[in-house]
Amino acid sequence: MRSFLKKYWFLTGLILVSGLTVADRTETLAQVGRWLQAHRGPDLVIFAIFFFSGTALQTEQVRSGLSDWRATATALAVIFVVSPLWALVLGRLPLHPGLMIGLFLVAAMPTTLSSGVVMTGAAGGNMANALMITLLANFSAIFTVPVVLTFLVGDAAGAAGVLINKTALMVKMAKLVALPLGLGILVRPTFQGFYKRRGINPNVVNGCFILAIVWIAVSKSRPTIVNGLHLLPSVVLLVAGFHLGLLAAAAALGRLLGLGRGRLESVLFMGSQKTLPLSVLIQTALFPQYGEALVFCVCHHVIHLIMDGYLVGRLQTGRKE
Repeated sequence: MRSFLKKYWFLTGLILVSGLTVADRTETLAQVGRWLQAHRGPDLVIFAIFFFSGTALQTEQVRSGLSDWRATATALAVIFVVSPLWALVLGRLPLHPGLMIGLFLVAAMPTTLSSGVVMTGAAGGNMANALMITLLANFSAIFTVPVVLTFLVGDAAGAAGVLINKTALMVKMAKLVALPLGLGILVRPTFQGFYKRRGINPNVVNGCFILAIVWIAVSKSRPTIVNGLHLLPSVVLLVAGFHLGLLAAAAALGRLLGLGRGRLESVLFMGSQKTLPLSVLIQTALFPQYGEALVFCVCHHVIHLIMDGYLVGRLQTGRKE
């Protein structure tokens, strides 16, 4: 049991944080979370997440990651082109408006900051290239997310009343994503030494902050989530279908461009994975009335990590054969 919790502590934490907040009938946990929501809690937590992500990135590998431009371009195409288009296709299904918003939120997001890089390496792929994709995608997201999200949500039936100020969202993302990420990378050498001396795993610190932002968001949307729990089976199916579609597209494009083993892995994992904290921040800021969207974002993160973990195992087995 201890080894299981040590290995899957983050996924376990996501389930516990969300489940306990929803199950607490006294709403004590939700009240504290809502207080933090009202006092700039999400902004501070998101700033911390991207700052500590910057301190944890192995940026000395970036230069070598530049060499495989074909894999980089393919992954970015999956992230910023294929993902929104696939979401539009799935959005034609008779979905609950909240689930549609959640789908579009996830589709507009850049790739993960750490899990994709780790899984790429574990599967025998080019971690330097995965890191390059991470940096390019997350800095580009300042400009792409507001535009893509406006395009997707504007096409969604039932979401006509939601207006997105693209300029304001770009400025907010620059302050809460690009600035802390850049600062974290800048002071990384100092923090790396501190982490080693204290025996601290920066990814664990970052994971705790992600759990905090999820808790705050669940607290704010608790009433809507409770009323929409019957949608959970639909969420699971939609999440699995969305992620499988991205994996299939990444694999097909990679094969088409002649990306073999050692190069294809970064396209698979970085192209299909989506960051959680940013989608949660935007949901709480722009779509608080759609608690179902938050459920989709959290479920997507849990399920796509489980699916990719299985894929890592299959790829490792394939390398041994």
